[in-house]
Amino acid sequence: MDLYLGVDVGSVTAKLVVIHVNGDVAGSVYLRTCGKPIAAVQQGLGRVRELLPEGGIIRGVGTTGSARYLAAAVVGADVVKNEISSQAVATMRYAPGAQTIVEIGGQDSKVIILRRGSVADFAMNTVCAAGTGSFLDHQASRLNLEIGDFGDRAARSKGSVRITGQCTVFAESDMIQKQQMGHAMDDILYGLCQALVRNYLHNVGAGKEIASPIVFLGGVAFNRGMVRAFREMLGTEDVSVPPHHEVMGAIGAALLAVEDGARRGAETKFRSFGACEAAYSISSFECSVCSSLCEIAQISVDGGVLGRWGGRCDLWGRVLTG
Repeated sequence: MDLYLGVDVGSVTAKLVVIHVNGDVAGSVYLRTCGKPIAAVQQGLGRVRELLPEGGIIRGVGTTGSARYLAAAVVGADVVKNEISSQAVATMRYAPGAQTIVEIGGQDSKVIILRRGSVADFAMNTVCAAGTGSFLDHQASRLNLEIGDFGDRAARSKGSVRITGQCTVFAESDMIQKQQMGHAMDDILYGLCQALVRNYLHNVGAGKEIASPIVFLGGVAFNRGMVRAFREMLGTEDVSVPPHHEVMGAIGAALLAVEDGARRGAETKFRSFGACEAAYSISSFECSVCSSLCEIAQISVDGGVLGRWGGRCDLWGRVLTG
């Protein structure tokens, strides 16, 4: 049974998905990196090994996400792609006809404009936490709420409480004031969802044609209050959360590995599940070839260099050396 592995490693979570050659999902793993992306990938690989169907063989691997080069070195990837390409490919497979992708993760957010089966435009926010899932996580923690309960309660809100969303610090101060004024907690929680959506639309979505159908991806799409806020603020009910929305980037990476395998027809670079137990080490050095003095990251195992990346140019390549 030919299977393909997609790995999406971001700043907060690591997602691993195994798909069949036709794109159907055979299994997925979703876990927090806890600041240790290599350990998270190794743990995820171990869980993938357990859920692999009997007779399944990994024929290709794709990686994506902000730590895609690191993940590629750990697992042995055939394809390394950015999040825009990966999420677009997966969306066109699982939500054909979509024209806009709204994606909000733990530490970044993005909008991807699809037209006629390709990416027409995109924008990302990687700077302001007020436009990402960490904004809601922080407020839920402060209120001693599980993030799942946060979304359910926000979706039940009967009123509207406006809370500023331009800055996490200001939002927290505004939320405290609304509590002291006696507003219902459900309404305050929904006000926080609306604040995040306003921030997203005014920053990430500024100047973009957000046309329907719209798909909402990322872990934040689990939050029903956020889905409701997007529908209300965009003035359309055509905002959907597709199956596997939380691992769509990993699915896209796996689909790209399928495409690459069909074109390449060579053996996969997958390092086998033995990568779960390997002892990797990370180091860096300053490139002095030009005045940019780029910091180059390097990953090694058993004294051998697996890959280097991080420069502004391609001198060190983003190609794995092992």
